[in-house]
Amino acid sequence: MRHPQLSPPAGGDQAWPPLVVAAHGSTDPRAAATVTDLARLVRARAGRAGRRGLTVRAAYLGHALPSVPDALRALYGDGCSRAVVLPLLLTEAYHSDTDLPAVLRAARRGLPGLRLAYGRPLGPHPGLLRALERRLAAAGSSRPAANAAVARMAAAWRSGRGWRAVVPAYASAASPSPAQAVGDLLRAGAPRVAVATYLLAPGVFADQVREQTLAAGAHAVSAALGAAPEVADIVIERYVQAAAQLARPSAFAIAPDDGEMGPRGNAHDAADAACHA
Repeated sequence: MRHPQLSPPAGGDQAWPPLVVAAHGSTDPRAAATVTDLARLVRARAGRAGRRGLTVRAAYLGHALPSVPDALRALYGDGCSRAVVLPLLLTEAYHSDTDLPAVLRAARRGLPGLRLAYGRPLGPHPGLLRALERRLAAAGSSRPAANAAVARMAAAWRSGRGWRAVVPAYASAASPSPAQAVGDLLRAGAPRVAVATYLLAPGVFADQVREQTLAAGAHAVSAALGAAPEVADIVIERYVQAAAQLARPSAFAIAPDDGEMGPRGNAHDAADAACHA
């Protein structure tokens, strides 16, 4: 993947504003390990793309440390006056639209002069389809728009990759479940069904998807996306897009209640699955 060009700003506290990748967080230590690995991969691939020295910090909304405010306070204490915060989420939903912006505004109150650029979630993006192809269900959402995004991705995957059928399924809050989708495809005559796990990191949802779809007759179930190079490249792309905003004299000097975080909604994040026949 080729990344947009971004020239280092003249002067300032550093050549490239640091990047904080904000993940949901999990009590499962495999999830934090995956985010740490992804942050390292982003740093390495950014260096090869001409962004040497980029600081990449992992932070979490809950269940793991450091928290997002703690990561920002650490950067601020190191003398950073600018930062990019990227939601490490696969769809736009509650955590990216409402939860994380509120956390950033609250943290900003105690860090005078800190300018933040808030990036877009990772998906939808063609690179995620490429990563899924390599990884060969993900978890549902109570937000219809998030589920619709997964359904559109499944349709695009079917038309672009030549699968007999690609069916979106949801591990929570929506239907069909991955196991239901596998059963429906097998009853419809599919000789084999593979399940592509559209989750960023291993954990409870990924384990449930694997166990339940194999029990329903799935032929194969992929691992979570994890620290895939395609995912790292998307992180870099989103970083470049957001960091460009900091070149503007007053961009993203976030006040506690302003609207500069961008349009956001109010529901729950999605974790979904695509079942292939």
